[in-house]
Amino acid sequence: MTEHGMADTAIRVLLADDQTLVRASFAMLVESAPDMEVVAQAATGREAVELARSERADVIIMDVRMPELDGIGATREIAADEDLAGVKVLVLTTYDTDEHIIDALRAGASGFLVKDIRPADLLAAIRTVASGEALLSPGPTARLIARVLATPEAPRAAAGPDGLSDRERQVLALVARGLNNTEIAESLGLSPLTAKTHVSRIMGKLGARDRTQLVVIAYESGLVVPGA
Repeated sequence: MTEHGMADTAIRVLLADDQTLVRASFAMLVESAPDMEVVAQAATGREAVELARSERADVIIMDVRMPELDGIGATREIAADEDLAGVKVLVLTTYDTDEHIIDALRAGASGFLVKDIRPADLLAAIRTVASGEALLSPGPTARLIARVLATPEAPRAAAGPDGLSDRERQVLALVARGLNNTEIAESLGLSPLTAKTHVSRIMGKLGARDRTQLVVIAYESGLVVPGA
């Protein structure tokens, strides 16, 4: 701990929202945690991208609707920047049925949060994403993706899991169902380490940034059918 009571390896958080009051309330909450700090605040998507590059935040809380460049476009630019490969984006939405969230996940977001999230859940989400787990709640994310992709006009992924082994396809399907590594291991009779290795290998083969991207790919490719 430092002399100010903050952990030496504090999680660096960037807040991006065009509403000053929202940013202020989130900033107060984040700063109240001893293991994280707000390194910058952005009022536009363009400013969020610039601050992501200059401040090297670990986690960005990104609102979908912002001027100049919306949260989806900002997320896409951040995800495409190799220098920002370690930056995780959590997209903020008013409702968890917001179809823009699907575009944000495709753009490279690691998950989403609703604005009325409980304070403790927000801090837990930031910690989970910063630790590398990336997807804070696979179940709700999977259900949202399934609901949107169930529509006839929903696009399908150009590249899917065709190059995966049968076992890897099984693991990917369970990831899309919202199972964690321990649950996948139990379901398939594997050790947790083996399940984790499979997930990591699948991410490498499919070029996925995290488990959220695996969920998107599984549904877009048709490996997992909504409602099945």
